[in-house]
Amino acid sequence: MTDFGAHGPEIHAVRRRHARAVETYDAHAFLQREVAARLLARLDLMQLAPALVLDLGAGTGDAARALEARYPKATILLLDPVREMLAKARTRRRRWFSRSRYLCAAAASTGLRDQSIDLIHSNLALHWCPDMDAVLAECRRVLKPRGLLIFSTVGPSTLQELRAAWASIDDMPHVHLFMDMHDVGDALIRAGFASPVMERDNLCVTYQHLSGLLGDLRATGAVNSHPGRHKGLRGSGQLQALTAAYENWRRDGLLPATYEIVTGHAWVPEQGTRPQDGSTVATFPFHRLGLRKA
Repeated sequence: MTDFGAHGPEIHAVRRRHARAVETYDAHAFLQREVAARLLARLDLMQLAPALVLDLGAGTGDAARALEARYPKATILLLDPVREMLAKARTRRRRWFSRSRYLCAAAASTGLRDQSIDLIHSNLALHWCPDMDAVLAECRRVLKPRGLLIFSTVGPSTLQELRAAWASIDDMPHVHLFMDMHDVGDALIRAGFASPVMERDNLCVTYQHLSGLLGDLRATGAVNSHPGRHKGLRGSGQLQALTAAYENWRRDGLLPATYEIVTGHAWVPEQGTRPQDGSTVATFPFHRLGLRKA
């Protein structure tokens, strides 16, 4: 397992939080598994026989195991900036003899050779990267001509209820900021990808109590890493105020948590192909999702 590291204060904050969540992640990652299953289903529509697949932001390896089952002749390369996540993934691989390989590196600086990858898959990981342009440029660099990038991320409506509840208490950035779908599509074009297709929809997870949502976020490492965040511990009074503010969102006895799920795919054009502009980005909604969490 090679380690190229990850740099910058925001990346280090994300890395620390996900490292602390290794032992609790799988028990609480129901949202990640749901989105991963739907993202992988999109590959049914694409005739691919990749030799080398990169799972970008592999976490504990759920998606990588599915990719290994889908492409049994391929080598699956699991990349994650959190060494502890990759160590966990190695203990959960599908079979004793596996073609999987592990690389601890930042998404924007993988250290991989130019044009060495056939397929890049990334599930709910890109929004933790502080420089989307740098990550997509790296994906473009390592993909072969006619290679495919397929990914999911989250948009700015994600956790809108939690954001609004915090905003009624103070003006600190308590919820991570997420990139708009159209901006992601534009970034794909800037990176030199062809025929990008972007889709979005809102997924609503419901809870009996706010503590359930906060517990899931902590257990999966999905907590605020904004550099301007308050870094001290929350007092009981602040938590009580947040709980009371969130109650304004209760409907039919349950508290909602919205996730704006953005999925997309794009191809590396053949060499010599004219670059596209933003007018070629296709965007449309996909099937509505719904999950309930007790």
